[in-house]
Amino acid sequence: MNSRLLAIQVENLSKIYAKVSGARHLLQILGFVRKKRDEGGTKVIKDISFTLERGSSLGIIGRNGAGKSTLLQMVSGVVAPSSGRVITNGRVAAILELGAGFNLFLTGRENIGINASIYGISAEELKTKEEKIIAFADIGDYIDQPINTYSSGMLVRLAFSIIANIDADILIIDEALAVGDTLFSQKCMRFLEVFQKQGGTVLFVSHDIPSVTRLCDRALWIEKGVVKGYGDAKEITENYLDYIYSLNQVTVEKEPVNNNEKPNIISIDKVDIREQIINESNLRNDIKIFDYTADSFSFGDGGADIIEVYIESEDGKALSHAVGGQIVNLVIVFKPNVDLKGVIIGYLLKNSKGQVLFGDNNCLLKEVICGKEAHIYRSAFKIKLPYLPLDEYFITAAIASGTQNEHIQHCWHHDALRFHVLSSPAVHGLMGVPLLDFCCNQL
Repeated sequence: MNSRLLAIQVENLSKIYAKVSGARHLLQILGFVRKKRDEGGTKVIKDISFTLERGSSLGIIGRNGAGKSTLLQMVSGVVAPSSGRVITNGRVAAILELGAGFNLFLTGRENIGINASIYGISAEELKTKEEKIIAFADIGDYIDQPINTYSSGMLVRLAFSIIANIDADILIIDEALAVGDTLFSQKCMRFLEVFQKQGGTVLFVSHDIPSVTRLCDRALWIEKGVVKGYGDAKEITENYLDYIYSLNQVTVEKEPVNNNEKPNIISIDKVDIREQIINESNLRNDIKIFDYTADSFSFGDGGADIIEVYIESEDGKALSHAVGGQIVNLVIVFKPNVDLKGVIIGYLLKNSKGQVLFGDNNCLLKEVICGKEAHIYRSAFKIKLPYLPLDEYFITAAIASGTQNEHIQHCWHHDALRFHVLSSPAVHGLMGVPLLDFCCNQL
């Protein structure tokens, strides 16, 4: 790849923090003792490599202590690597540790000036940018108060506002948006989406997986300083979710499911519900439903297996096509391999980026107890299909047992059912809610 198209190039990056006594560390600072390259220390980052093209975004995920923040500090130039190298093309702006780069005894306005000079913004340029920064931060009169009077949310507002308005080419953000209030976090996400469309590059660390799949094209998963996964954001985050669940799961011994011996519970020929709708308006939301994907990625302890997922009409006919706004049943058929109490049957609807639009389970509706001798259970959620923009969508289905807060995941089946929106009236948001009624009367 042409290196001029790369915003960030990381090659065999490693970081070792040496274990030295306080006295020896002081002597090293004073120059009396030479610092050894590897003083029996801890290697927190181990030979990581990746590239990031201009106009793209990379989400870095992993558990606490995985090395995510250290990696960002090296990429942004705050921390020197022990080995390897980082090449960046363009102006880099970063939010790393909350409050870093601010003088706590100076006002917000004064800190804007200091940070602007650090990023190479001249005093003349700052005159045109300062009011934009203040307006974006929206912290009112606090802008002329010392930073040490700010809440953590106000610090995030000011820090993000600065990096958003200095014409940076690369933005590096370490979990900062998790601290701010929800409205400001959404404002920042919208800014980052526009920034990326205009050719900006984003390197983003977060524990919020939906934010990663919303913002990022690709994801890098780190575990104990080592790359566990690197690739498509949706695929990598799903693998990471599987790993997190597996840490506290014990696999149940079971007989393999033979998907060729499914019970005869659905029609062989599926129905196109659109034929029943006279309205031929181009505002109709036509949805093509594909067959159940038995071999898509799934995980769990094996206490149950999902063997079929499909959508049917109110009168029980399996559908090949449906229309937004129609009432349908989402059916999940499963087989328990052990006796289960407090069974939780649930689903999530995701778009092609892996963003969850909505989901539900039976926890608040009905308690379910399943015995393995009964073999097959059919569950159905009666829902009204939303209006969906043009895209591909996926149903994730899951079977667990326990409570909403504490449960064992028996089978989590990603992308069990796929459907494609052929036409749509939706122009705003990720989905539309069917309107039940409307009136407008003179008062």
